[in-house]
Amino acid sequence: GVFITLAAHIAIMAPGTNIGAAHPVTLGEQQDSVMMEKATNDAAAFIRTISEKRNRNVAWAEDAVRKSISITESEAQNQGVIDTIAPNLDKLLEIVNGIVVETSSGIVTLETKGASVKNIEKSFQQKILDILSDPNIAYILLMLGIYGLLFELYNPGAILPGIVGFICLILAFYSMHTLPINYAGLALILFAVVLFILEIKIVSHGILTIGGVVSLALGSIMLIQKESMLEFVTISWEVILITIILTVVFFVFAIGMGIKAQKKKPTTGIQGLIGEIGETISDLHPEGSVKVHGEIWNAISLDGTIKRGTKIIVAEVENLKLKVHKRQ
Repeated sequence: GVFITLAAHIAIMAPGTNIGAAHPVTLGEQQDSVMMEKATNDAAAFIRTISEKRNRNVAWAEDAVRKSISITESEAQNQGVIDTIAPNLDKLLEIVNGIVVETSSGIVTLETKGASVKNIEKSFQQKILDILSDPNIAYILLMLGIYGLLFELYNPGAILPGIVGFICLILAFYSMHTLPINYAGLALILFAVVLFILEIKIVSHGILTIGGVVSLALGSIMLIQKESMLEFVTISWEVILITIILTVVFFVFAIGMGIKAQKKKPTTGIQGLIGEIGETISDLHPEGSVKVHGEIWNAISLDGTIKRGTKIIVAEVENLKLKVHKRQ
């Protein structure tokens, strides 16, 4: 913003605004001191050039780059950083009317008297991308994506949660690409998910759940880099707390019920016969016939001869033939 303002033919600020703090920064990996010094020197030389070109305060411009100083609109006007102050667009058009400027194509006289102001709104696509760049939205999409995929994995055939989860993860990755993400925080969130899953599979008396909650809380707090120059980019505490509560509920009930359903003994089909009680309808020597679930099956006795009318228990099923024990 400072560079563009100083490079402009006419620099005008609105009341209640400020300008400055033009020191080079990075949003990704931190540069070493040598690279940062080179970037600062280059930026200082460039801002001196454009300030001299537009007859602005060269010393202040260099300090804005090297010392990150910032001043108000009135100070900027008094120090020769800008030309004047305008309270609104109509006043701005009145001020610049008739001013002569030199462009690459020659001398131009501005004619802005009576000019209409056309406001250009964001397109629908830009509005969507702007929403996705919100750190709270990125965080929520990440968690929804994890929930959706895990729900699909532990409840195969649901389909919709898997599709929604995958889409949410892709959108979350896009959002995080535009934000200063701390990958240690992201790793803690994924580790928390692992702990919640292990709590369902391993009896830890709540220790794994506590570890998951702590890991999720720390990861959520660390997800956005605090040392980033974008101080305003942060995740709301309310969003973090609600997410932690919903995550615990989700893993305890939704995923837990899915795993219990998978471990539940089959009640239909051939596998559902194992462990069922039936009755012999003929002597087993060791083969014969039995009735189980109202159905007649060929059976083999694992306990030698079993008399007709004896209660039996199905031990296994092999080639549509039951292997049975005498019920004790």
